[in-house]
Amino acid sequence: MTFALGTFSRGNEGRFAALCLGEQAVPLAAVHGQAVQAGAGWREGATVLELLQQWDAHLPALRRLAEALAPAVPAAALPIASLTPHPPVDLPRQVFCTGANYRKHVVDLTVDSGVGPEGLTGDALRRWAEDMMDERARVGEPYAFMKAVSAITGAQGDILLPQGSVSPDWEAELVVVIGRGGRRIKRENAMQHIAGFAIANDVTCRDRIARTDYKMLGTDWLQAKSPPTFLPFGPVLVPACFVRDPHDLKIVLKLNGEVMQNETTADMIFDIPRQIEYISQHAELLPGDLICTGSPAGNGTHYNRFLRPGDVLDVTIEGLGAQRNVCVADTAE
Repeated sequence: MTFALGTFSRGNEGRFAALCLGEQAVPLAAVHGQAVQAGAGWREGATVLELLQQWDAHLPALRRLAEALAPAVPAAALPIASLTPHPPVDLPRQVFCTGANYRKHVVDLTVDSGVGPEGLTGDALRRWAEDMMDERARVGEPYAFMKAVSAITGAQGDILLPQGSVSPDWEAELVVVIGRGGRRIKRENAMQHIAGFAIANDVTCRDRIARTDYKMLGTDWLQAKSPPTFLPFGPVLVPACFVRDPHDLKIVLKLNGEVMQNETTADMIFDIPRQIEYISQHAELLPGDLICTGSPAGNGTHYNRFLRPGDVLDVTIEGLGAQRNVCVADTAE
């Protein structure tokens, strides 16, 4: 019996954690008695973040609860289509991002921008960039940074485009949700620390990445990546035990119905265990934290087409659901 976890609301009612069985969401609070019988140790109004704090103990109880509920749809079940999805972990404490982590994406960026040895263009520049990425994969390390938790919105929330930005861009990504925290996690043990997977869109103002007032400061991820709504997340968290191979999942992003990104997670330069190993060397991972694992080729920089008010973004990752977000101008002063 497979299931997912989500956080939803109905109408003007408050948010609630739910067990998702097919197209139905079962509020956990409404079946708390059955959850206790299944061995649950969480409180009646527990959030998904609370469940993640003791994931190793709670996952078996959730599986038994799903098996108990599956034969007949409980009266408390609600059609997911009738609900508003909120971030499934509402909200995590930390968000880490691994940048420049898809081989073809970085090669395309290099060719599109013409950054390389003097005199190299076209196919020669592409071959140079491909060799550079292969060398980086062999001897390099991930490039990680943090994004503000306040940037998170739901899978159907509007994306607010900041005033003055001329190149807001999309970045569909596979998200790792941590279920067992730690420091200095070994690569060979890293997958044991994952609770599940989800979808995110790491929206970025390309024109605000580089600091121009003092170039030695380098990148400015606060301005570029952390405005409110710049991380649609969800709609659900799918436990890792139900994801066949996170390194072989199709990611598709459509802009107004046109496919812009269409790649698999197999194109990652640094795989998920390597990312967890690297991040946990420098920071402590906590249950419920997110790791956005990089975005494949096909961003707006490649097409020279950036987000405008009225644009609709659809993102799917096989087995993890779908997002639909409408871009609107941020008119807040």
